[in-house]
Amino acid sequence: MRAIIARSYGGPDVLEPKDVPVPEFGPGDVLVRVLAAGTNPADWECRSGQAAAWFDDGPYRWGWDISGVVESVGADVTDLAPGDEVYGMPRFPELAGGYAEYVSAPAAHLAAKPTTISHLAAAALPLAGLTAAQVLDAAAADGRRVLVNGAAGGVGHLAVQLAKARGCHVTAVARETNHRLLRSLGADVLVDHTTTRVADSVRDIDVVVDLVGDDDLLATVNPGGVIAPIPGAAAGAGPLEEAAAAVGVRVIRHVVHPDGPRLAELARLVDAGSLYPEVSVVLPLEQARLAHELMENGRGLTKVVLDVAGR
Repeated sequence: MRAIIARSYGGPDVLEPKDVPVPEFGPGDVLVRVLAAGTNPADWECRSGQAAAWFDDGPYRWGWDISGVVESVGADVTDLAPGDEVYGMPRFPELAGGYAEYVSAPAAHLAAKPTTISHLAAAALPLAGLTAAQVLDAAAADGRRVLVNGAAGGVGHLAVQLAKARGCHVTAVARETNHRLLRSLGADVLVDHTTTRVADSVRDIDVVVDLVGDDDLLATVNPGGVIAPIPGAAAGAGPLEEAAAAVGVRVIRHVVHPDGPRLAELARLVDAGSLYPEVSVVLPLEQARLAHELMENGRGLTKVVLDVAGR
């Protein structure tokens, strides 16, 4: 099968198309024929060596978001069958090898693909959607005043929609060029961080979902509220914790984890018209290197997806 391999950490140029064996799968796993593979900032951060403690020596096969069709099932799998359309984020943070024509995945890490969107759009949803949903869960955000910093990005634009689905009042922070999109997704207040210092102009927030890394946003949070910085969450506590404790604010540093039932819930929201993953760029599998370059250097991108099937 075709796959993207990296023999070492480094820049996007370490990503190489290779022919490799189709992966084996265990009794609780399924073999998925991948039609589309999503890319995420976690992909290039891991590729560059920022999470080297998580992995053994290379070669490495990056990518976690997939959407495709079940090819075969393990002996213990009863709820999936060959021909089922599925999507998911298998094994994270262990290597899953999502940039490939076939992936072995635990059945519990997958769910039925949303029926109302393409495989390309479905592949944009798992890691970003689970991150947003799990953080909002941990923050008990239902019905509260939520600020999403970096609201036009892959996680951010989904967090806006999921917060609105939970009855939240949402302040979205992004460049003015993205305000029309965010307004269409339900944002109540829009702030352009390039012209306005958010920490000086916004108050009375209960939950901050920070996809950028701006500890100054602590000033916007009510006592008893929550600030959830996503960049660097795996690194653990930092100076923000002490500052937040002093004003009665809780810090959540959440690392996303596979969750088949929550993927099924996200699919239901998509099919009900309450959630839609925006895709900025679609590239063929062989251009994974370019996908990483765009993610690292581009602004205003929601999701970059690899069209593995080439359709």
